[in-house]
Amino acid sequence: MADVLNYNLAVPRVDDAGVLSALVAEGDDLDVLVTAVDDWSGPTPAPGWTVAHQIAHLAWADSNALSAMRTPDAFDAELARAEAEGSGYADKAATAGAAKPRSVLLDEWRAGRAELAAVLRDTPWDHAFPWYMSKVTPALMVPLRLMETWAHGQDVFDAVGAARRPTGRLQHVASLGVLGRGLSFAALGLPEPAGPFRIELAAPDGQTWVWGPEAATQRVQGSARDFCLCLTRRRPWPETDMTATGEDAQKWLKVARVFL
Repeated sequence: MADVLNYNLAVPRVDDAGVLSALVAEGDDLDVLVTAVDDWSGPTPAPGWTVAHQIAHLAWADSNALSAMRTPDAFDAELARAEAEGSGYADKAATAGAAKPRSVLLDEWRAGRAELAAVLRDTPWDHAFPWYMSKVTPALMVPLRLMETWAHGQDVFDAVGAARRPTGRLQHVASLGVLGRGLSFAALGLPEPAGPFRIELAAPDGQTWVWGPEAATQRVQGSARDFCLCLTRRRPWPETDMTATGEDAQKWLKVARVFL
């Protein structure tokens, strides 16, 4: 289950402290859940991945982000490894991490995500550094890490059968999907529709999050939670409450994603 993220898009400046605080809170919420789970060997919805694999993957990705920012030249070796190992790249790393004792892996994940948050907080928001198949900045990396933490967290929540309360942090995940709509089509070698889209999402607090012109004929509507589940490939479109008006909008929800 490889989540190699690839974004080549301009992301507008956001509230640095706000989105970084959201990333920290997302990790903390997942930490509470997995700390209460004594046995991490149980399967999750990702084929072949246990709870330990999910946490190992997050710890590994945080470590890679730190390496990319601190030692970009050395990170080139990681990029070469990704190219050489292909589709098994992330699976191999997750398997290695999952083999560690639960307490060791938990400590590593906690220390790594705290360190990453500190480095992101101290790095200029527009500072570019290498990432997979592209360059990114903290302005993009922070919501990317938030998205991935939420997505893999969903796998853990599903695995243990725990209810998950949606939060306003989903707005950052949804924004990635809206801004990176072209990625959904590019991943399948399809051209991005040229016309405007209107996205209206019911937020957890009862508000409505909106993107795109009101007059757009291509429209996507539903709950923010289900939109994010669709974007992160955690639920297929027919199993969500999302509706699509217009042929291009329907195509988007069928292929929607925020990673390759």
